[in-house]
Amino acid sequence: MDTNNNIVEEVKSALDSITLIQEIKTPPFFKDKTMRKLFDAKVAEEKIIFYWFTPKLQLATLVCFITLNAFALIQLKTTIYDSNVSNFGENYSLSNNNETSILN
Repeated sequence: MDTNNNIVEEVKSALDSITLIQEIKTPPFFKDKTMRKLFDAKVAEEKIIFYWFTPKLQLATLVCFITLNAFALIQLKTTIYDSNVSNFGENYSLSNNNETSILN
């Protein structure tokens, strides 16, 4: 029975403490300052992830990529490529010879 009296007294003291709650005085513009700090921290975290890959660097990378591909395409279509392939085939005996053989 002693524990029941203690529980009842603790519940009664907890309910009496509700009457002691008072309104809190907040400084002016507290909410605005807090929201600004929260959103500024979120924006700063996003910038840290890809801070080095700026739009200027993206554009420069794209221009280099297109230029390199255009240069490779032009070099591929020239006749020098065909002659180099022919020379490679002849050097390693990969080309067809028109010479007749005894076994043919």
